[in-house]
Amino acid sequence: MTERKEDLKAFLIRTLADPVLLYVVIAMMSIMNHYRSIDMWKYAIVSYVAGWFIFRLFDFINKHHIIGAVAYILLFSGFIAGSSAVIERGSEKYPVSWGLWFLTPVNAMQYNKWYTIAIFMLFLIFMLSVIYYFTRVRYRLFMNFLILIIPFSIYGKENEEMAIGFIIALCVGFFVVLANFRQMSDTKDAKAVDRPEMFRSAAVFTVLFALLAAFFPKPPIEADRTMIDTLINAEALTDRFLNMLGIFQDESDGEQFRRNMGNTPFYYASSPQAVQLKTSTFTSYNFQNDKWSYSEIDSRYWYQEELPFSIYYDGEVAQAVLCAVKNDSDFAEKYDLTEFADITISPNRKFDMRITAVTNRTNSAPVPAGAVSMNSSTFKGTHGLTKSGIVFSHDDEFASGDTFRYSYVLPVFFNQEKSKAFAEALAEIEDYEQLLNDAHDALPVSEDEEVQKYNQVLLKNAEAYEHAVENYLDYGGSKKIYELAQELTDDVDAPYEKAKILEMYFIENDYTYDLSYRKEMGENVEDFLFDTKRGVCYEYATAMTLLARAAGIPARYCEGFNMQTQYLDDKGNNFIVTANDAHGFPELYIKGYGWMCFEPTRTWGEIEKEKEDVSSLLMKSGLIILGCSAVVLLFIFLTPVLTHGIFLMIVRRKTPDKATAAVMRRLCKVYGIPRTSTAHEAENAIYKKSSADISAVTLLFEKSQYGGCELTEEDKTKAITTYIDAYKAYGEAVKAERKAKRNKRKRTT
Repeated sequence: MTERKEDLKAFLIRTLADPVLLYVVIAMMSIMNHYRSIDMWKYAIVSYVAGWFIFRLFDFINKHHIIGAVAYILLFSGFIAGSSAVIERGSEKYPVSWGLWFLTPVNAMQYNKWYTIAIFMLFLIFMLSVIYYFTRVRYRLFMNFLILIIPFSIYGKENEEMAIGFIIALCVGFFVVLANFRQMSDTKDAKAVDRPEMFRSAAVFTVLFALLAAFFPKPPIEADRTMIDTLINAEALTDRFLNMLGIFQDESDGEQFRRNMGNTPFYYASSPQAVQLKTSTFTSYNFQNDKWSYSEIDSRYWYQEELPFSIYYDGEVAQAVLCAVKNDSDFAEKYDLTEFADITISPNRKFDMRITAVTNRTNSAPVPAGAVSMNSSTFKGTHGLTKSGIVFSHDDEFASGDTFRYSYVLPVFFNQEKSKAFAEALAEIEDYEQLLNDAHDALPVSEDEEVQKYNQVLLKNAEAYEHAVENYLDYGGSKKIYELAQELTDDVDAPYEKAKILEMYFIENDYTYDLSYRKEMGENVEDFLFDTKRGVCYEYATAMTLLARAAGIPARYCEGFNMQTQYLDDKGNNFIVTANDAHGFPELYIKGYGWMCFEPTRTWGEIEKEKEDVSSLLMKSGLIILGCSAVVLLFIFLTPVLTHGIFLMIVRRKTPDKATAAVMRRLCKVYGIPRTSTAHEAENAIYKKSSADISAVTLLFEKSQYGGCELTEEDKTKAITTYIDAYKAYGEAVKAERKAKRNKRKRTT
């Protein structure tokens, strides 16, 4: 019975620590890290467990060829049928075929769980079959080497760096498989490599590889996708992606922000500052499918036959109300604004921007945040302006080369103490819309251009606020979002201060900007806020928009671009806006000011900066890997010393009988003697190996185990001393053996 248990234990140790199986797992991890990095370890566990069982089936097949062949056909057919079933499931309500999805860069595609499972199933049966056959059945070094190429080929289909860790793991895994099968030499004297020695050598190889990776990083490159684009005829697919950034899409789930759409230029711009560009807005958020959809207020527009035309009057509403306060004391007294009659608010400084379209097939023109007016356009058709401040072409699409000129203001209004205090006083008035209408009536009757402008400002803002309250306060009734919004803003009254608190909440609470994160089906903004805390600009902007609404501030979700890449040319352009600059952000209506853009995605600039310095990142990651490898290597080499010290510490606390038995087991383990050996067999083997005499321990062990004698503390001390001497002798024997081998090789040479 004991022998059976020992056989089973040896079998499990041998099969569960099989380097071939571990090699398969590493290969599968490197592949699945590309398709679903956050689930990579789940796939690794499944690969290990399923691989172990399938390898046992392969062992059976290797012994029983006819029955085994039938079993393998059934197994392979099952994997194919299962893959087909999940592909069919994945194709439901998904517009892209599995083949196209597989060939297209991952970051350019919406994540599909079922397609990913199909990838896993197909590669798993392939890897298990091929690697097992070319190791256990017919060992072919070259075929096992080719396995390494598969993960590299998958990563090579897009501009993405394969993780250094997987490069090292694949190469080390191949090295271990090679050593395990004794193919380092084809001489008759070739010996099996001792497993601990093999892993020590692998550790050294890993450290050297990490060192090379750290100090010789791959430089950043731009991928040439001409061939793949031609192969899959991706024009229609690209159009679909680009159209997602247009104005009249029905809904948005932010997936475009997770895709690597490349550095295709959309616009060139000349501007004193880098600002956000808005191309679309969305009003309604659906918690069930985690999508924003537009409403009538997002698409309602007016024709703009003549240029220039006004877009917003942000920041000028306070000046307009102040003009009414100075002109009508009754109005000032009614709203308790008399104390502000003597202040002066500096007008917002206006800046000019020129934007030139590079791509065609778009019906929306990017509008800078804080836009006051569109001053000119080379587009010959009729412009439209939506209630949400989007400029679009009514007659035809904007073409490449069309140029737009805007005036815009920066959100510095609240940096001035006087204007900030006045805006906060206006925000405290309960009936804000009535305030604006009464201020319009209180303006002086005059043909003065400034007064006429204030008339428009007040009328437009009264209308804008009415629409904002009607359409932009719905947060879905989420209790958790409401409670968080109230908790954060409970002690603050001013809308602008509330907005800044919400904006800073994400950077102060360990939220992570993660382009690689792929949401599970059913995840929504609540999961981002309270659970995962990982996402891209879509999640940040969505979360702040709903939090603002729950705090009583009208807010809407906007999409467009970030101006962040400097570009100087002979046409005066100093910014280039590419597909990778696509961005989502919230826009809030602040009483006393108007619509203002905010930026909760604080890590955006940092991420982009890191992208520009790929070599630096690789250097850092290589050094980290090197450090970790050095620690592992040190641990491997120090393990004997550590285990020796720990054993002595533990054994000294045991009773004499148990201590002596532990010493005997420890000596067998150190010398590599099977546990099925008798005490005298172990004694002879140890003496043969190192000339160490453990007869005293043998005698004490037999007296205790078989003679029924109770050992003393003196006996325990004797046993421990014998162990220490035998351990030292083993070390000396190993050194002598290695020295003899080196001398032999020198003589042979």
